[in-house]
Amino acid sequence: MAQTGANPIISDLRDRIRHLDGATARPKSVLPFGVAEIDTHLPGGGLAYGALHEFAGGGAGAVDGAATALFVAGIAARTKGKVVWCLARPDLFAPALAQVGLHPDRVIYVEAIKEEFVLEACEEALRFGGLGAVVAELVRLPMVASRRLQLAAEGSGTLGLVVRRWRRQTEAGDFGHPTAATSRWRISVLPSDPLPVPGLGRARWLAELIRIRAGESADFVIGACDGQGRISISSDAADGSGQTRRSVHTG
Repeated sequence: MAQTGANPIISDLRDRIRHLDGATARPKSVLPFGVAEIDTHLPGGGLAYGALHEFAGGGAGAVDGAATALFVAGIAARTKGKVVWCLARPDLFAPALAQVGLHPDRVIYVEAIKEEFVLEACEEALRFGGLGAVVAELVRLPMVASRRLQLAAEGSGTLGLVVRRWRRQTEAGDFGHPTAATSRWRISVLPSDPLPVPGLGRARWLAELIRIRAGESADFVIGACDGQGRISISSDAADGSGQTRRSVHTG
């Protein structure tokens, strides 16, 4: 006897194939950092929209972790639209995000009681679309979970940003495991820019691009994000001048 109804499994597979075909055909766009030394290392000249990007502190300490969160907040600040920030530890300092351009009126905070729920919220927000960026704070990012987030970002064209946070030193090793993220970054705090008079100069970070799809890894000494989420890059890494050049991209 012939089947009169469509097989739901086959229908689901066809929908997935159409979804993937549409994602592949969609033109890719990028968010530049606005400094040539970084953007020339990124395929297309910036961080790809419709993709997942992963960030971690250079160590397991709170200082590098805070710098990583601010680096990501600066990226999100230069996008257009609302930003969804998913987290399980309610210790994010909103005034610090505002100082790098990510103001409270743009951020929708999603607090979850477990990390599994953070993953679910992030995936749902990425699939929703129409957002500037979706940020998720995670200790672990298994390959299967990262693939789901990557596919969700591809489907909507949204910028996905994962901040890896460690509660203890032993967890930091999980960052060495492969994920489906399009790019992976490691941020470490450096001594601030020297001033001609006694005082505190602009904060500096070491931004390590440790993996980029279709590109090469690189290290950058950068000035911390300003009030519009823009960074500077120290030219002493290239020509020894000791000066910095300001990013001109404003999102």
